[in-house]
Amino acid sequence: MNNEEVLNIEDQATMETTGTEGLVQEGISEVEAQAEVSQVEKMEAEIGELKDKYLRLYADFENFRRRTAKEKLELMGTANEELMKAVLPVVDDFERAMGSFETVTEIAPLKEGVRLIFTKLSKTLESRGLKPMISKGEVFNADIHESITQFPAPSEDLKGKVIDEVEKGYFLHDKVIRYAKVVVGS
Repeated sequence: MNNEEVLNIEDQATMETTGTEGLVQEGISEVEAQAEVSQVEKMEAEIGELKDKYLRLYADFENFRRRTAKEKLELMGTANEELMKAVLPVVDDFERAMGSFETVTEIAPLKEGVRLIFTKLSKTLESRGLKPMISKGEVFNADIHESITQFPAPSEDLKGKVIDEVEKGYFLHDKVIRYAKVVVGS
């Protein structure tokens, strides 16, 4: 073998090695490219799932919002139903009393009947949480009283206190629903 043949064999070996390395590099690049493609596909699938979950959650929330709004409207429409049912017997009593006004000649039984109906109505309202305020003789309190006017106090101990009650105030479960209109001693 001469030198040229040795060089040719060496060049072929070098070329084969370089070709193999190139093929190996190409193979690695293809594997990396496929890995990147599969990773992108995974991420796209995950994004699709998250979008689907978001849309479902949004739809559930909208349904919940609509349902609660509908329930709230229904509740407002029937909120006083129990109170009205409780007051109906009192209305019936008043109708019977008004019917008896025509036939009864004595006033005492009518007064007693109206007093009984008033007591029944008061107890019914109290059972639902309505309580009247007791203002007369109490110290004036701007949180529960509305002063209509001031009069000179008949005695020194009534100064700053409620002398007269023009309109009764009421609590509903410890919340003022109507302020008492009072006359205060000065």
